[in-house]
Amino acid sequence: MPATGPAPAAAGGCLFDVTKYGAVGDHVQALVKAWADACASTTPATIVVPTGTFLCGRTDLKGPCKAPEITFQVQGTISAPADISGDTWFLFDNVNNLNINGGGTFDGKGPAVWQTKKSVAVDAMHACMQTLRFNYVTNALIEGITSKDSKNFHFIVIGGKNLTFSHITITAAGDSPNTDGIHMGRAAQISILDSNIGTGDDCISVGDGISDLTVTNVTCGPGHGIAIGSLGMYPNESPVKGIHVKNCTLTNTLNGLRIKSWPDREVCDASDIHFDDIIMNNVSFPIIVDQDYCPWNTCKNTGPSKVSLSDISFTNIVGTSGTPEIVHLNCSSLHPCQNVQLSNIDVKSTSGPATSVCCNVKPTISGSIPPGC
Repeated sequence: MPATGPAPAAAGGCLFDVTKYGAVGDHVQALVKAWADACASTTPATIVVPTGTFLCGRTDLKGPCKAPEITFQVQGTISAPADISGDTWFLFDNVNNLNINGGGTFDGKGPAVWQTKKSVAVDAMHACMQTLRFNYVTNALIEGITSKDSKNFHFIVIGGKNLTFSHITITAAGDSPNTDGIHMGRAAQISILDSNIGTGDDCISVGDGISDLTVTNVTCGPGHGIAIGSLGMYPNESPVKGIHVKNCTLTNTLNGLRIKSWPDREVCDASDIHFDDIIMNNVSFPIIVDQDYCPWNTCKNTGPSKVSLSDISFTNIVGTSGTPEIVHLNCSSLHPCQNVQLSNIDVKSTSGPATSVCCNVKPTISGSIPPGC
């Protein structure tokens, strides 16, 4: 069907329905054309993917745009191709004032490639498609949508500012490789609110250069918990500062709250990190600072981490753990952790007396915590 152009939107802007641009099966070209028209609009523009299922290949939606605001409204299901190649499925690049909503689903079709990923090299695993990537996006609200079975990371934020994820559902099998829920790096003023995340990797992962992150009322599980890092792997990493995780629940996760850095690699620092009022249900390793992080066993006989950690607190952490070691603070001998506070850590072990381990750190302790630090 040929393009018919935009219809007036209820809010006084323009509405661009992808079916009017020829979207029937694989609608990547229709969507790109609709985006081009919406981006060129001089009034607020809304792109609509209506109810139904639409197959869509790799899609790059780029700015800057003339439209003062663009809404990408997904009412139906957008289904990814089976192809494992390509690093990003949907890319939003250099866009200001972006809304993504509509209650619809991005189906990454991950099960078709997860088994293949488990048998290939690490580089190939990371080359698989991320579902939604936001590069240098500012002033965005991503609300009420579902990301299902991503081949790789579900959402990734790089270089943006003032993005809010609200009432998001992210789901993948607990053994699906590298299916992090929301990963971010070198971005500021990020909020993740009132969302449900279950994956085969970190529910939320924080890379270098993140400042002013708020995570509130998020449920995590299955997965590897909420992670800061890994840090110190690459040259010229930017500091991490101002991380606030509050009123979250983690259930049946491998890790709970984790800060991790590589040994003997690069310089970085992370500070002003706070975890408050967290419930853990059967979390294997609830509280972890690991400055000897090396998942591929390539770090034998190396020196201590060059990453500096300071001003960190864990407050009012309750629940249960499948292992005895509730608190594990393994800091760098080169840069011992500074100003770490542990307050009211009441996580019960279901497999023996609860303990704590502290290395190269002298935490300030208030209330009850498991013995050992």
